[in-house]
This record gives sequence, structure tokens and C-alpha cells, in this order.
Amino acid sequence: MALTASSSLIFTSSHTNRSPFLSTTMTSSSLKNVRVNKKFEVRCEGAEQKVQTRNLAPVEQRWMFTDNDFTGPDVWNKTWYPKAEDHVNTEKTWYVVDATDKILGRLASTIAIHIRGKNLATYTPSVDMGAFVIVVNADKVAVSGKKRTQKLYRRHSGRPGGMKVETFDQLQQRIPERIIEHAVRGMLPKGRLGRDLFTHLKVYVGDEHPHQAQKPIDLPIRDKRIQKKT
Repeated sequence: MALTASSSLIFTSSHTNRSPFLSTTMTSSSLKNVRVNKKFEVRCEGAEQKVQTRNLAPVEQRWMFTDNDFTGPDVWNKTWYPKAEDHVNTEKTWYVVDATDKILGRLASTIAIHIRGKNLATYTPSVDMGAFVIVVNADKVAVSGKKRTQKLYRRHSGRPGGMKVETFDQLQQRIPERIIEHAVRGMLPKGRLGRDLFTHLKVYVGDEHPHQAQKPIDLPIRDKRIQKKT
């Protein structure tokens, strides 16, 4: 905003201070001692006036400014951030993995990496850049040690005394899909983004899945220890 006045201001006090805003001489006296001859005019500077301010810069520094600095894009901020067209769900990759005799934790971490998109150069923590993962034969996932009988899963009905506890073996016989879902969910962000990412996981019992139209490819696995030794 530019503030201009066509007339001068008259003050009665002798203690004056220079105001950089009005470019006039001001005093510390009260406003009743101020006499204004004409009204102030308030106007907005246009884009052309802002561009003209580039000429005020030293000659050796004018190369840093362009004519569209005030109206165009930010030419200095080169940090790339994904846009909506960079993470369209219909264009994302679909993976499929067979969970037969694979260690639960190592399999879940690999799945979470691809759902999160951490394997991509365009990975952005606050954006869904990952893929969809299909898990088949969820009822044949394996665990190491004595976890089959010692690993516990708890849930609560919300009522007093409604705590339910069951072992890995019991849950695998009742709802085998929930074991992988529980492991992957714990490795995803907590919040709205994590809830959206969790929908990219499809877990099924058996060899069949209804996502043949998406043409899934095999999930790349680098961890050689993911397969249980027999």
C-alpha cells in the first residue's frame, strides 16, 4: 500500500521525529494539535509499479530478478513437490506376493515399504506415492521361535471386562487375514494418511484374488531371510 498526501502537516510541538511511513515531520503531541489541510489518498500499487522496483536494485544484482517475479512462479524455490497428477490411484503399480512360509515381520516390513512408496525416488512423507499390494495364502504365513503359542493378540469390546486374548495359532485358525493386516498397519503412519494407505493392502486366503484386471506383478523382495528355513 502506498500512502500519499498532497499537503503538508502542521504540528505545534517542537519535539519532532521523522516518520518513514508518511515521509513528513511528526511530533509526540496529541492528535488534537494536528491540522490536516486535505484528505489522504490510499491507493494500491499495480503489478507494473512493482516491476519497476527492479530497476532500483544495483546493476550487478539485476540478473537475479525477472519481470514476472511478482506475477509468475517462484523461480528460486526449486524444491519438487508431487502434484495431484503425480499420484493417481488408477496409474499406480499393483504387486502380488505369496505369503507361504514367509516370516511375518520381514514380509510386513517389505509390504509397508512399497505401500508407503519408500522404494521410489519421488517418495514424499506427506503424500500417498506408494503402490497396491496383494497378499495370497495368508493362512500359511510363518513365525520364528515359539511365537506361534507365545505371541498374543488382544482386542476389547469396549465394555467392562471385555478384553479378549488369543494366541497366534488361534487367530490364524479363526481369521488368518487379520495377522498380516495387523502387522502392516503397525508399520504405516498413524492418522488420515495411514488410514488411506491401509486400503492399498489386499489380503486373501488361498491362491486366488479378484484383482487380475490390475495385472499385478511379483513383489520384489531383497531380504533373503524372509523365507523360513525348513
